[in-house]
Amino acid sequence: MARKNKSRQERIEPVIDVNFGRSSKGKLDIELNPDDRSSSSKKQKAKLKKAAGRRAPAKAKRKKDRAGRRSSGGGFGRFVRRSIYWGTVFGLWGVIAVFGIVGYYTAKLPNSASWKIPDRPPNVRIVSVDGSLIGHRGLTGGEAVPFHSMPSYLPDAIVAIEDHRFYNHYGFDIIGFTRAMVTNVIKGRLVQGGSSLSQQLAKNLFLKPERTFERKVQELVLAFWLEGKYTKEQILELYLNRVYFGAGAYGVDAASRRYFKKSASEINLGEAATLAGLVKAPSRLAPNKNPEGAKKRAKLVLAAMEREGFISSDDRKIALTLPTKTTTKTTTKTAPNNPGSHKYIADWVMNVLPQYVGELTENVIVETTIDAHLQSFAQKAIANGLSKNSKKLGVSQGALVSVDGIGAVRAMIGGRDYGQSQFNRAVKAKRQPGSSFKPFVYLAAMEYGMSPDTVRVDKPISINGWKPKNYSKEYEGSVKLRTALAKSLNTIAATLIDEVGPQSVVEVAQRLGIKSKLTANPSLSLGTSEVTPFELATAYVPFANGGFRVEPFIVKRVTTLDGKVLYQHDDNRKYKRVIDPVHIGMMNVMLTETLIHGTGKRAALKNWPAGGKTGTSQNFRDAWFAGFTANLTTVVWFGNDDNSPTKRASGGNLPAKIWQGFMEEAHQGVPIVNLPGSYDGKILAGNLPQDIGSISAPDGSPKVIKAKSEKQGIKGFFKKIFGKN
Repeated sequence: MARKNKSRQERIEPVIDVNFGRSSKGKLDIELNPDDRSSSSKKQKAKLKKAAGRRAPAKAKRKKDRAGRRSSGGGFGRFVRRSIYWGTVFGLWGVIAVFGIVGYYTAKLPNSASWKIPDRPPNVRIVSVDGSLIGHRGLTGGEAVPFHSMPSYLPDAIVAIEDHRFYNHYGFDIIGFTRAMVTNVIKGRLVQGGSSLSQQLAKNLFLKPERTFERKVQELVLAFWLEGKYTKEQILELYLNRVYFGAGAYGVDAASRRYFKKSASEINLGEAATLAGLVKAPSRLAPNKNPEGAKKRAKLVLAAMEREGFISSDDRKIALTLPTKTTTKTTTKTAPNNPGSHKYIADWVMNVLPQYVGELTENVIVETTIDAHLQSFAQKAIANGLSKNSKKLGVSQGALVSVDGIGAVRAMIGGRDYGQSQFNRAVKAKRQPGSSFKPFVYLAAMEYGMSPDTVRVDKPISINGWKPKNYSKEYEGSVKLRTALAKSLNTIAATLIDEVGPQSVVEVAQRLGIKSKLTANPSLSLGTSEVTPFELATAYVPFANGGFRVEPFIVKRVTTLDGKVLYQHDDNRKYKRVIDPVHIGMMNVMLTETLIHGTGKRAALKNWPAGGKTGTSQNFRDAWFAGFTANLTTVVWFGNDDNSPTKRASGGNLPAKIWQGFMEEAHQGVPIVNLPGSYDGKILAGNLPQDIGSISAPDGSPKVIKAKSEKQGIKGFFKKIFGKN
């Protein structure tokens, strides 16, 4: 231990001399000089110097070569290499971004397993009794046409002008899209869409009509799905049956019927080109509004078809010479034989159809009771009557309703021009019927105990301050009721309602078929309460069929396209008697005399026995004629929508003439039948429905009313009907 301690004590630490190596100037000198190097001979030093001389030119040459490469393309090469590199990097990230965006917006769509083509909205084909087309209704306005039923040039025209690479792409035309985008950029506005037919179909089938990036992405995804699931022909068929062609027409069949009055299977090459040209701008290029624009566009379509090899040059030239007759805006409004009148029928059918078949889920055919010939004739009659008399008589609108003895509507005109106004005046316009309401007053008097030979005095009267006057402002003294009704004497009608009571007249009118609210006051005798032409015709039918009330109908049968019956009208239905046979005879004797000796002379038929009544409302605002044979009941109305007075138009002039012409046409070749009923030995033997009912009180209970003494009071009358005071 002692030794160790001693050693530790004797150890000497190294000491550095701070002045060692310093120069004479005091600086630290640690540089090497030649003398410090390892010893070498002069010969070795010479070799080293010679080698250094050889290396210097080589080094300089390499430096020069590198400078030359930089100046002669070495930098461009690096630029190219770097461009390729970064292009690849950014490209990969771009692809990832695109897939990410597509995936994001695709995720917002329903699961692809549930994707399916939505059902085409149900189409309703409406036909007349003989099967001729009245019209199509539904969201599409036409039927679906199978691809094989279309003329080949129809889909070719669409492909040529809308997507000429349709058969060569898989739902997305990258060339067409790029060209469209470049064109839009150059033009500075959206002039081309660039969407393929598959994309357009995807948009129409599944997406909302909004211009967003999300919708375009989803449109593309769905287009790929369509291309993978369906053939090109199937895609074209779907497209052609759903694309919008303007004027409310969806699909080629609806468009063909709308513009050319024919089915899509019947159109020619020029018409097909016209339809194909509409897709770009349906409203602006519609041939019924812009025939010149549609014609120019059709020429472009034909040129495109020739360019794509779908047609030859000769085909194109021939197509340009073929007449393309379209339903122009002018003819739609004014042509007398235009089927616009049928549209009132079609609208009405669609209003009542749900009560028969409920909500539609498939295409159906509705067979109506409409006689197509009578419907067209009625339209011509109304149009011609207005054309010749509109200015002279100051009338601008007309309506007509014709119903047979069981309530089947055979013709119905809702106005002068459907294109100008879709308001159906025959069914919806409530107007004062004037004297055409008087038969209900006289029937109440017959049921009260009077007869056609009952005498009343035509003289000035006052009923609670109301002082009615005759149209002629003259008075005839004592007259029989048959004469008073034939000459439409206002004072006699007012006298009768005062005797039987206004409420009894209301009851009679409602029992026969009037459904509008009637005000029970003395002026009701002159038709001051408003009714529709349809109601008035319904209430006149019992005079024609022997006293039975009918519920008018227009739908006879509804079937699916494969023949399944969804609804069938009961032709054997029971009818309720609402007028006693004796009173039928009395009324028909009087109403017949109206056409022979009274205000309705201009309505008299050559061969058929007929009855009827003229009607003119206050201040000549409405002009009516309501009449019937044992076969048909028809009501005609003329007036103005704004309820303004006419220029003294009355029921005995224009309405009576139109009624007479229509009824003469309707009874051509029909066996003559007398009016039903009998009075004073005069037999009126019409064809009556099965008598299974009786007169109905307002509560629906059957009541039999026999002829009563004229002396029986109103109190006894109601006691007889209702069994109480």
